[in-house]
Amino acid sequence: MRNSQDLQQVQDLRQSLGQGDEKRVKAQREAGKLTARERILKIADVGSFVELFAFVSAQEEGAGVVTGYATVQQRPVYLFAQDFTVHGGAIGKLQALKINKLLDMALKTGAPVLMLCDSAGIRLDEGAEAMNAYAEIYRSMARLSGVCPMISVILGPCVGGAALIAQLSDISILAKNVGQLMMFGPQVLSAMNGISYDVQAVGGGEMMAKQGACSLLADTEDKAIEAALAILSLLPGSNAEDADLLESGDLNRLLPAMEPADTDALLGQLLDAGSMIELMGTNEPGMKTVMGRLAGRSVGVVATASDSLTAGAMQKAARFVHFWDCFNIPVISLINTKGVEVKSLHEQSWLMNAQSQLLYAYATATVPKLAVITGNAIGQAYVAMGGKATADVTFAWPGAVISALTPEAAVAVLYSGQVGADTDNTPEASREKFAQDYIETVAGAVHAAKAGLLDDIIDPAETRKMLASALEMLSSKRDYNPAKKHGNMPM
Repeated sequence: MRNSQDLQQVQDLRQSLGQGDEKRVKAQREAGKLTARERILKIADVGSFVELFAFVSAQEEGAGVVTGYATVQQRPVYLFAQDFTVHGGAIGKLQALKINKLLDMALKTGAPVLMLCDSAGIRLDEGAEAMNAYAEIYRSMARLSGVCPMISVILGPCVGGAALIAQLSDISILAKNVGQLMMFGPQVLSAMNGISYDVQAVGGGEMMAKQGACSLLADTEDKAIEAALAILSLLPGSNAEDADLLESGDLNRLLPAMEPADTDALLGQLLDAGSMIELMGTNEPGMKTVMGRLAGRSVGVVATASDSLTAGAMQKAARFVHFWDCFNIPVISLINTKGVEVKSLHEQSWLMNAQSQLLYAYATATVPKLAVITGNAIGQAYVAMGGKATADVTFAWPGAVISALTPEAAVAVLYSGQVGADTDNTPEASREKFAQDYIETVAGAVHAAKAGLLDDIIDPAETRKMLASALEMLSSKRDYNPAKKHGNMPM
């Protein structure tokens, strides 16, 4: 009898701490949002969720976050969901206590973490204690970075320090209908500047995706959760594992004819059907960063999609090469670009810094690295992404051009005298003639292959087949950086 009474008291306490009062739960639903527990149960395999630290509370109120572990797609995963019905999900010392304990368990056991973010920011009533709580979470996430995948799903406002949780994650997914990311909310910005601000203009999904603050943008909560599960399926549990290898029945599928500049078509044909996920698609669209499967194997693809590369595009690529290298995901580079874009002389330092970051990312990545030069590989694009100094295997399509300068620029530098002395042709025809001569003798794919700078010049139709074969060959690759605390990446 006593045990039954005690159990009932425990269950009553659990219920009272489980979420906010009915008024707040109703407001959450009217805003088109699920509660924290509903979100977790939507993700976890049926009956698998085990809550941790359920009774952490103060003054009969919960900590504003639900934490625990479950199986997701039959894999162990840690989860936390901020509870907007308790003080707006604001982060204080108790919420930090629960999140840090969860992250520490992930570090010890080697399992991914899904973070369901819905927080108005900091517990202002806790003052410095709340700021220290933030710092503790950031420290735990920084320690876990590169050990276990961290995926954040933005399912409500994430303001100030709460927004940095998304930035410290490996992948962040924002639900456009309910999520916002911002350093300061509209009220604070209005008080600071005396101007009225719209929440969507400050931190709405479209704005944040374009700026690169989130990896993926989804229309709804359900779509955001689906995207998180799709990303999770492409990742291993930790850096001590490899992602699952699935069976693929079309290893020898040939690609249809396509133009080198049609990056979207190439990616669609190259990767296994239905597996492609583009990351940061609206941010710096001149560089595509994609995850998917090739012949059943999880891969990351960096593909140039413009004639010239911006500093932001190179930094975007560097970020994801680092990420994939953390978790043993092979990197494939598809190169067709005429080099770096210099929009302004005042941006030269940013460009040089961004190029250094891209070079550093590729040079220090120890995963299998494959490159296909489909058109132009001019300057640092070849050096960083496809050069034999960094790539394990480099292929080129016939007609590829590999050079420090574009043929047109090379003619202006090397053949200006000959063009001027050519009386048999117009200046335009003469420049075209010397450009073709430069390609055939210096910059063409055949010349590069003869110099050992390409492994092969391949039939474009066989690109998928050749890459699948190379990935299989490199699956046992073992490469290590020199022993050190860490490198000094140019920032």
